[in-house]
Amino acid sequence: MAKKQKLKIIPLGGLDEIGKNMTAIEYGNEIILVDCGMSFPDDDMPGIDLVINDISYLEKHREKVKAIFLTHGHEDHIGGLPFFLKNINVPVYGTRLTIALVEHKLKEHNLLSKVKLHSVRAGNVITVSQNFKVEFIRTNHSIADSAALAITTRYGTLLHMGDFKIDTTPIVGEMIDLTRLGELGKEGVLALMSDSTNVEREGYAMSERSVGEKFEQIFKNCNKRIIVATFASNVHRVQQIINAAVANNRKVAVSGRSMENIVEISILLGYMKIPEGVLINIDNIKKYRPNQLVIITTGSQGEPMSALTRMAYSDHRKVEITKDDLIIISATPIPGNEKTVSNVINELFKIGAEVIYKSLADVHVSGHACKEELKMILALTKPKFFIPVHGEHRHLELHAKLGEKIGIPAKNTFVLSNGKVLELDAEEAKVSGTVPAGNILVDGLGVGDVGNIVLRDRKHLAQDGLIIVVATLSRETGQLSAGPDIISRGFVYVREAEDLIDHVRDVAKDSIEKCNKGHHMSDWATMKNTLKNNISKYIYEKTNRSPMILPIIMEV
Repeated sequence: MAKKQKLKIIPLGGLDEIGKNMTAIEYGNEIILVDCGMSFPDDDMPGIDLVINDISYLEKHREKVKAIFLTHGHEDHIGGLPFFLKNINVPVYGTRLTIALVEHKLKEHNLLSKVKLHSVRAGNVITVSQNFKVEFIRTNHSIADSAALAITTRYGTLLHMGDFKIDTTPIVGEMIDLTRLGELGKEGVLALMSDSTNVEREGYAMSERSVGEKFEQIFKNCNKRIIVATFASNVHRVQQIINAAVANNRKVAVSGRSMENIVEISILLGYMKIPEGVLINIDNIKKYRPNQLVIITTGSQGEPMSALTRMAYSDHRKVEITKDDLIIISATPIPGNEKTVSNVINELFKIGAEVIYKSLADVHVSGHACKEELKMILALTKPKFFIPVHGEHRHLELHAKLGEKIGIPAKNTFVLSNGKVLELDAEEAKVSGTVPAGNILVDGLGVGDVGNIVLRDRKHLAQDGLIIVVATLSRETGQLSAGPDIISRGFVYVREAEDLIDHVRDVAKDSIEKCNKGHHMSDWATMKNTLKNNISKYIYEKTNRSPMILPIIMEV
């Protein structure tokens, strides 16, 4: 008798981290994917542009992968698509705004003509095969057109909530479809995967509309030029800034490439409505008095190359911050970005500008559900099995405990890590193994060619600098014919440390001569190691520092 196949849920990213969201759902010879995100590098990844998922498991089973379903258009859910689709080209399904943002991204990577993109609406059901049907369910989040996914399988319904909150007064469209979620709960949800980001916050997330009311208060009493930094993808927030500008007879200019792109796409699709004549080119801002202008910009996270950061450091070609500016930072720093945001705020204060940020006024609300909303979803859907997702480890553990309070048995709750394989059927679920699920680092055009050893060297160079020892040996005698020359980068300034460099040169010379003593030529590997060890030891004794030593030996 053939063994009964199990359904597998395999998170490849998004657990024990914020970012890189990607989940594989596998049954038999078919795999569908939920999201394909990226994350930004940590401080211990010098030179890295972004981080994507290790998809080696999917590459190994590429014939099984049938489609990707996207919950919404944030980078941590769609940013990895160009890299994935270059390797595994499958159809991509998402709501209108999500697909429009994906189109723009694929165009930049010259992939748009090669990939099948399908735009769907909330309520649409996509039949992948006899094994999978996927229904899009309307949710609220900090980007328009967000959706949860109800995945019908042979054993029951898997419900992936994506990123969500319960907003009863959304800016555009309707509130989250709690009715449909309740219906699914009555029909029976086999497993719930739910957003854990804000599980530490009590109560409910505030409505996005409350931020708009705050903007109107601030704009009404202000005679300065207003500059607002926010997430480019938060279409509702940008719309409210524009509404407040219109109500106070101000023109609006947009700064930052991603902000310009999203505003253009949103206007085209009808997600943003701007009266004619309100939007002006950033080049024309000098034609207006400060109290006639609002500038909406990127840089709410203190990103080094963002428009707001360049303004703060007087490095922006078109906007110069003065004491006649009011800057509103309408975002909360993502964990890890607190220092860079603080630095930008400090620079703005130094210039004399007035700065309003989350600590001073309610100019930001989260797009993620707080504790009471998470409890409501658990109570409505009544899942047999519960898998907290989208969060660092403490978030997942706290969400699991919340599930227990709602009545989900601890044995039916699974706090997974990336790469863990959860096997389940209609009756039971268990962790059955692991698949590769690490970080792939993107540096310029290189994908995956920077690994731990290269990162270690970069950190070493960044912390301690580099000393290059160049020596030329005679092919006939093996003796020094030129050098050794000592080149220092990032260690000491040579002209101010001549004595130290002279002694390093002497150590290098002695090391080479000792290696060659008694025979024409030592092998170069031994000579290089001797040079490195002797110079490192000498420098550490004299400076208590350990720069990278790079010996270069030539023969003439």
